Amino acid sequence: MRRFPILFLAGALAFGLPLLAAAKVNGSVLVEAGQPAADASTVNGAVRVAAGAVVLKASTVNGSITLGDRAQAQGVGTVNGSITLGSGSRVAGDVHAVNGRIQLGSDADVAGKLHNVNGTILLDHAHVAGGISTVNSDLTVGAGSHVEGGILFERPGGSFNWGANTPPLVVIGPHAVVQGTLEFRREVVLKVSDSAQIGPVKGATVVKFSGATP
Repeated sequence: MRRFPILFLAGALAFGLPLLAAAKVNGSVLVEAGQPAADASTVNGAVRVAAGAVVLKASTVNGSITLGDRAQAQGVGTVNGSITLGSGSRVAGDVHAVNGRIQLGSDADVAGKLHNVNGTILLDHAHVAGGISTVNSDLTVGAGSHVEGGILFERPGGSFNWGANTPPLVVIGPHAVVQGTLEFRREVVLKVSDSAQIGPVKGATVVKFSGATP
């Protein structure tokens, strides 16, 4: 059993996840509203922060992380798992995932950077202040969403060549705003609503669309 904490530490160091004071092994963690704010972490399990609850940092390896509506965290990170931020939830720092979907609900707010390597990224009337970066993800900045700090797609290489032959689909939805440069160091399909506002584009050709979806 000792190898699990070692893998957790190695994964955290490799992918920039927060190092937490204590980690549960082989089990899920639930944080209820009203509990004192503390780190919430596990290995081989999910972390669930209930609606209105507050945690310091939430992380897991081989598991998902869910922040309920109006929940708050200082930072969120997972290796091999999805991240879901509920309506009105707040993350004061960064959101990191490796091999996992990231979904931000209505009025969710990330004050830092949003990053993953593989897995869909979806914003629904959400806000990201520190920019979005990825390698192989389909990305939708949904209607009414706001991204500051631009968007960066890194070139696949090394261990992150999965899906490199299929260009990711990037959609900037109606009335969405992306401030900063949209830089693509790999081939993508970029579709931008005719009512969206975006910054300079490098490395891709904008395909305009009208209506709710391309």
